[in-house]
Amino acid sequence: MEFRKIIQDQILSVERPAQYINKEWNSLHTNSISPKLKIALAFPDMYEIGMSNLGQRILYHVLNNLHDVSAERVYAPAPDMEAILRSQKIPLLSLESGTPLYKFDIIGFTLQNETSYTNVLNMLDLGNIPILSCEREKKHPLIIAGGPCVFNPEPMADFFDAFVIGDGEDVVIEIAETCKNWRDKFADRQEVLRALAKIKGIYIPDFYDIKYNGDGSFCNFLPKNNLIPSIIDKRIFAYLDREFYPDRYIVPYISIVHDRAILEISRGCSRGCRLCQAGIIYRPV
Repeated sequence: MEFRKIIQDQILSVERPAQYINKEWNSLHTNSISPKLKIALAFPDMYEIGMSNLGQRILYHVLNNLHDVSAERVYAPAPDMEAILRSQKIPLLSLESGTPLYKFDIIGFTLQNETSYTNVLNMLDLGNIPILSCEREKKHPLIIAGGPCVFNPEPMADFFDAFVIGDGEDVVIEIAETCKNWRDKFADRQEVLRALAKIKGIYIPDFYDIKYNGDGSFCNFLPKNNLIPSIIDKRIFAYLDREFYPDRYIVPYISIVHDRAILEISRGCSRGCRLCQAGIIYRPV
């Protein structure tokens, strides 16, 4: 069944249909007929919000510049589009190629704020992927999260296979190189997760015993064996002038929340106000 054809036939029945049609200026379509690693960069909110996120833009271009790797975008559908997907039994599709989410090797979610957590679960369900990590098999994608909320990963630990703590520009390359042909190279999911655990900044919840106090508050976490680090050091990309920075932004067909070009002149804030998450977690500035 051609899922995208069904969606195109009903596209004018939803609000802001341009968010689903693809082919924006500067969007990337891999020249590799069969890349070794297919990654879906998932933003658990609507297109107009996700397209405003600078981190996803950077990772999109970094990954698509790697050999034998393709990265595509996927966003949470609006309620009217979700109703069509569910009524027609259509899985959630990537924007670039219309590939069902369950056919990717890795799905990387950006956890920008806690209010989007239910969208993550809904997107996994729409993508025909088991919500709990313990229920996934080798045929399913690896589900990885990054972003500011992963500095407190435990509320979502049951749903993700791995978390990337800190800046992602370097570590996504290491993840991609480790996971190329992972379904052929590794015997099972545990084996590939053990390989990922060796990368600095990667937290694999399944490899740790979590301890809670009597009142339910978090107490401690301990690795299940001595090959797993007891402390996860966050990744820091220290030199923004050496960073790959996209100079050909994808131009959306509709107005987005931050409808402008973005230049990153610094990361973090030297003031470190207690009320500001970014001023605390993005250190050193």
